[in-house]
Amino acid sequence: MTAYVVAESLHVDTPDVRRYRELAQASIALYGGRYLARGALPEALEGDWPDGNRMVVIAFPDLEQAKAWYTSPEYAGARATRKDLSGRRMLFVPGVDEPS
Repeated sequence: MTAYVVAESLHVDTPDVRRYRELAQASIALYGGRYLARGALPEALEGDWPDGNRMVVIAFPDLEQAKAWYTSPEYAGARATRKDLSGRRMLFVPGVDEPS
């Protein structure tokens, strides 16, 4: 069943962040993931959305692949390029079974 990684963080554009994006993108592809939204500025219909925060949505074939990506040495290398990840939120979201 498809699983999603949903992340929210403050948008910044620095050399470290650009390098993180490159490495993260390569690691995501390696584990069968694909971006559904990347750096999107959501329009809040209900509640508040923090100014300047962006959203990323990544689809993986299943939750096991999403977790394997997150704990992988490839993604650890991407994370090591950034020092500003403490304010980010990242979630694993299982998809729903498709009707047969």
